[in-house]
Amino acid sequence: MEKRTTNRPQKRLTFIDIIKGNFLNRDEIKIHYKFFLLLFILMMAMIYSNHLVNKKIKIVNALKEETEEYKSRNAYAQSKLIKVKMESQLGKEVAADSLMTLESHPHKLLIKLDSSDAKTK
Repeated sequence: MEKRTTNRPQKRLTFIDIIKGNFLNRDEIKIHYKFFLLLFILMMAMIYSNHLVNKKIKIVNALKEETEEYKSRNAYAQSKLIKVKMESQLGKEVAADSLMTLESHPHKLLIKLDSSDAKTK
């Protein structure tokens, strides 16, 4: 003999039912479990791909910082090189004029004025 399927009215789905997980025991879920399994797999794939994207963004940001560091080092090295080239060029021109570098530093002369001399003038 056949089983009779009775169409008994289902209880309304409430927020508490969702939290407790009672919605998983409903007849609609049992019938369409393949669809819900597909949804679950797609959500997991989306979360995993988002995780991979975040990893790539962190790597890209680290590489950008490293690039900025290397750019600043390059600029510093180029400015130093230009300075050295200018000094060597200046040294050649000074040697051509038969000027020599000082071996001792020049002395600073301080002149003091007496207050009596300043008033008479």
